[in-house]
Amino acid sequence: MRTFLYILTTLGVIGLAFWAYRENYATQGALAETRELRRDILDAHERLSKLRAEWAYLNRPDRLRDLANINFDRLGLLPLRPEQFGHVDQVAYPPDPVVDITDIIDVAKLNDDLSEAEQ
Repeated sequence: MRTFLYILTTLGVIGLAFWAYRENYATQGALAETRELRRDILDAHERLSKLRAEWAYLNRPDRLRDLANINFDRLGLLPLRPEQFGHVDQVAYPPDPVVDITDIIDVAKLNDDLSEAEQ
């Protein structure tokens, strides 16, 4: 009987060692993947900051003005003036919805009926 318990204990220890070995390598793989993802995120942030800086550089007002002047013949772009905008009273808003008030409820009478029902 003791021999059986020794063999069972030895098999249990070997099984746990095998499980710990696999978990160790799975953890190392997950950590390596996490490091790679963080590196990718940092690269994406750096690329995004460069793109934002380039966008700001390309959209400078003086540069856009010069491009509009250079391409005036093809585009016909003119500077905006206040006279080109309309007034608020010129905006056509949709009409207000018509409310039908044919079913009138007498609130005072309704309150009297409720108070009588409570008594």
